[in-house]
Amino acid sequence: MKYYSTNRLSPEVDLRTAVTKGLAPDRGLYMPESVSELDLVFFAQMGTLTFQEMASRVASKLFGEDIPSEKLKEIVYETLSFDTPLVAVEQDIYALELFHGPTLAFKDVGARFMARMLAWFLGEGKATVHVLVATSGDTGSAVANGFLGIEGIKVHVLYPKGKVSEIQEKQFVTLGQNITALEVDGSFDDCQALVKAAFMDSELQQKMVLTSANSINVARFLPQAFYYFNAVAKLKEKQKKIVFSVPSGNFGNLTAGLIAKRMGLPVSRFIAANNSNDVVFNYLSSGNYNTKASVQTIANAMDVGDPSNFARILDLFDHDHTWISSVMTGTTYSDEQIKESLSSCFRETGYLCDPHGAVAYRALKEELKTDEVGIFLETAHPAKFTETVEDIIGKGNVPMPGRLAEFMKGEKKTVEMGVDFAAFKKYLVSVSY
Repeated sequence: MKYYSTNRLSPEVDLRTAVTKGLAPDRGLYMPESVSELDLVFFAQMGTLTFQEMASRVASKLFGEDIPSEKLKEIVYETLSFDTPLVAVEQDIYALELFHGPTLAFKDVGARFMARMLAWFLGEGKATVHVLVATSGDTGSAVANGFLGIEGIKVHVLYPKGKVSEIQEKQFVTLGQNITALEVDGSFDDCQALVKAAFMDSELQQKMVLTSANSINVARFLPQAFYYFNAVAKLKEKQKKIVFSVPSGNFGNLTAGLIAKRMGLPVSRFIAANNSNDVVFNYLSSGNYNTKASVQTIANAMDVGDPSNFARILDLFDHDHTWISSVMTGTTYSDEQIKESLSSCFRETGYLCDPHGAVAYRALKEELKTDEVGIFLETAHPAKFTETVEDIIGKGNVPMPGRLAEFMKGEKKTVEMGVDFAAFKKYLVSVSY
């Protein structure tokens, strides 16, 4: 399989190059040259397969030409050492719980898969690979824990100072070993801009091997298609049209869902559920795509004003607004609306969302039609936002998983960083030796 840049100004590359480089030389994102449909036999058998068996078949379609089948199966099985259960919340509305992995967030799937794939491609290479990742919340912890202790790889996590929850922060600033946390005095968009600038700097490219573990990397975002298949396989109301409501920030998660649909998964449409960061909502409403500075909200992992992966969605649909709008609608909610939805869901159904899941839940409540069944992605355990959630529903109502409690005991170790690229470059040069 060859991978091309969404900007179409760089040569096509193989999977190894796409994964190890992360970003194309023309600043575009890599995409597979084709997305093949799975056969009817697979869909007939899907309900009888385990999550790992199902994901292995999907992975074979996505990556099978580039990795030995047994190695790919091993990567999938090691990645999916946990389930993504489908939980009934109310009539025709289900939560797809993606927080049962090591860091209790959906990004465990993509991060664990990418760490293992990158390690395979590096093989016995002697050069140290530096993984750069910008995070607005859960990406940092998932990537850091996914790569922790892997020889030959150093991870540098950039995050906006004061704009992630304490629990999210503790999951990557306390690890040490081959993980370094950089506390950036700016926004997530500033962190993302620093990472992209590093990939475009010719001097850094000569001095060190750089790659990204954000969802801009094909090995991070494509495996997220696995749990869309798992959700549909678990769903019993298959006589109705299936709708996924996806809390959306950088849009890697929703892009993976669209890839799953392109592979034949019977999904009618997607809802891009946004907080106050409404760039894509405005595009879907008007056809005009204009990025802007991000706005801080209580659903902080979605605080993105320049979502990288939307370039992939535009590319997937040939920049055709009408085509995109036929499979994807958008919503946008204020903090007050998010709080109200989280509270009412807990009060009326007993189901406790995190702030991001509450956005997607509300979108289904407002948008779902009578001939549809809806699945919203519950992307992180509510305990990762304990203070925010308990301010809404009351103290003592958010159970603290043991894994999170252990992270909270760790000592914070960070490198403070401004938004100036020169300072970031100086730091990278200093650790390249």
